[in-house]
Amino acid sequence: MPRPPMLPTLLILNPLSDQGLQRIGQDFQIVYAPTAEQRGAAIASHADAIRAVLTIGSIGLHANEIAALPKLELVCALGAGFENIDVAAARERGITVSNGAGTNDACVADHAMGLLLATVRGIPQLGVALHQGIWRDALPLPPSVSGKRLGIIGLGTIGKQIARRAAGFDMTIGYHNRSVRSETPFAYFASVLELAQWADFLVVATPGGAATRHLINRPVLDALGPQGFIVNIARGSVIDTAALALALREGRVAGAGLDVYESEPLPPAELLDLPNAVLTPHVAGWSPESVAETVRLFLENARRHFSGQAVLTPI
Repeated sequence: MPRPPMLPTLLILNPLSDQGLQRIGQDFQIVYAPTAEQRGAAIASHADAIRAVLTIGSIGLHANEIAALPKLELVCALGAGFENIDVAAARERGITVSNGAGTNDACVADHAMGLLLATVRGIPQLGVALHQGIWRDALPLPPSVSGKRLGIIGLGTIGKQIARRAAGFDMTIGYHNRSVRSETPFAYFASVLELAQWADFLVVATPGGAATRHLINRPVLDALGPQGFIVNIARGSVIDTAALALALREGRVAGAGLDVYESEPLPPAELLDLPNAVLTPHVAGWSPESVAETVRLFLENARRHFSGQAVLTPI
């Protein structure tokens, strides 16, 4: 009786649920290393066996790690982001790189709108006030969301989904992007500064990485102004955290709703005591449905690669 073929060895660098690990384990020999200490040890111990790596954009895979894995042929980002994967180093070796584009766009867009509503309407703060016995007559009136001007920074697939949801609130939508999106009816702004001067609300949905680091800085925040609100569901590096904290403390920006931080996985110390900041722990793309879909796409990309076909979402 022939022996069953050996499953390829997969190094997983990001945390995954037991259910996700069990599903992936049907197709791979798993080396699970979700901490920095485990990561180095796993690469050293299994270098001659690892043929694929699964990671996420914020964790990435570095050039020296790629060089240490002689049999590596596939690197996959579980989500859409891949800013800390050294794609150039992978390409030099002929290694296929893919991501999870499109798998959690709806979930992220939902969360962006939730942060916007919570921040503008002050929902967490109103809940605290109620628990303290404070009724509405003693509280300031929170602004409306409907009918306002929403500026989206990065009109990719997630940005477009945010725009669709904002349209349901009768918002006027403008955007800044690396290039004009001729297929959309929204107003294009050539700079983030111009968009901020126009908008009541800004939502950051642009990729991370060096090209967008601190794209949102003090001049942009000052352009948004004391009645303006900002939401970030992209990458923490896009916003200058120190500048944002100072603007919130001084009332030069009305509020911020953030799911991502420069300090990850540590919480943003500068923002924790600010009553006009609504903070969540990088969960915008996380739901049972979106996680299952990201795993499904990874497995489909891996199946295609190891059977000699092109992956569905190459980078």
